[in-house]
Amino acid sequence: MNLKHTLKVALTASLVTVSAWASALELKPFSTAELSAIQQQGKPVAVHFHADWCSTCVGQARSLDSLKTDPQLQGMTVLVADYDKERELRKSMKVRSQSVMVVFKGTQEVGRLAGKTGADDIKSALVKAL
Repeated sequence: MNLKHTLKVALTASLVTVSAWASALELKPFSTAELSAIQQQGKPVAVHFHADWCSTCVGQARSLDSLKTDPQLQGMTVLVADYDKERELRKSMKVRSQSVMVVFKGTQEVGRLAGKTGADDIKSALVKAL
């Protein structure tokens, strides 16, 4: 093998690895259809009850953003629900305040996080679904 070919193979492998990390944790706006589809596939998903006026929620959003490339969270989706608008969802999930994350593995709830903003705390809750 020549050096040019070896470098090309190494670069391709690196790009594949980086692209996998780039999409390790996916953040999406909440929709009932999206939640249902992910749960029916048995995949890990969390619902984050977020309010723009909530400083704790903003801190959580920053931590979630920092976790997007964490390879341990590969395949995890966080659906961001508007706390003020999703009243029926809050009621069905028994959520009484903003800054709550409900974590599921498929349709089974496996964890809940309330008011924690640290990336390590959030990651610990999310990995329960993996």
